[in-house]
Amino acid sequence: MYLRPPTEPDYAAIASWIPDAKAALRWAGPLLNFPFPALHLSAALAVPGYEVSSYCLVDGNLQPKGFGQHWVSQPGFVHLGRIIVSPGARGRGIGRLLCQELLDTAIRSSQAKAATLRVYRDNTAAVRLYQSLGFQEVKAESTPEVLFMTKKTY
Repeated sequence: MYLRPPTEPDYAAIASWIPDAKAALRWAGPLLNFPFPALHLSAALAVPGYEVSSYCLVDGNLQPKGFGQHWVSQPGFVHLGRIIVSPGARGRGIGRLLCQELLDTAIRSSQAKAATLRVYRDNTAAVRLYQSLGFQEVKAESTPEVLFMTKKTY
């Protein structure tokens, strides 16, 4: 498996992974209205004011198994966001591979000193994964519902 920029068919697959408005909000935030046409998903996932890089983790048959983005949130910091694994591929270590590859790509392209991300506290599998990758909570930036996490990259 490897990362590559997503194609139109990838966006159609990714759109199918989002079952409802609540899932869309938790995954992409309030700027993504549900339902959304897959054809417009690439544009809908833009982050106003930032240059966003999007990637798919694809298998040997070029089928998307995961998706994630990164952008420089402030000088020296790269933010990982909108990370998702295909429902049929969950529980197989694909999330770990996706996050490792996305983090490596983000650091290489931005040369950031730290990476950040946000995760819902009740998404315990994701919280454990990010902790195992070295991310730690930043209490001052977290809320009762969402953890803000960071990891030094040097």
